[in-house]
Amino acid sequence: QVQLVESGGGLVQAGGSLRLSCKVSGSIDRITDMAWGRQPPVYERSFIANIDQHGATHYADSVKGRFTISRDSAKNTIYLQMDSLKPEDTAVYYCNVRTDLLEIHYGQGTQVTVSS
Repeated sequence: QVQLVESGGGLVQAGGSLRLSCKVSGSIDRITDMAWGRQPPVYERSFIANIDQHGATHYADSVKGRFTISRDSAKNTIYLQMDSLKPEDTAVYYCNVRTDLLEIHYGQGTQVTVSS
């Protein structure tokens, strides 16, 4: 089993920055891929960014150049640095990991609100 706990959400003005953290515990050695997604009000959850076990990263077009995903293996933590935030970035942000058993585990989410 893998457990994830997000933190770092909050209220920020447009143009501002936030850094989200996701602390991972449990069967960490089985994790192959780490990612962030978000779910705005009344919309489906969508992919934002991922980082694989080799450090390769991928981003959704909507956040490319503004958001940066990273990980600190020593702290078992995934980060999402969000810069140049826009009101449309308002959503609940979730981290998730995929294991070598093809399981996907999600955190509880953290709210990010960007005011105009």
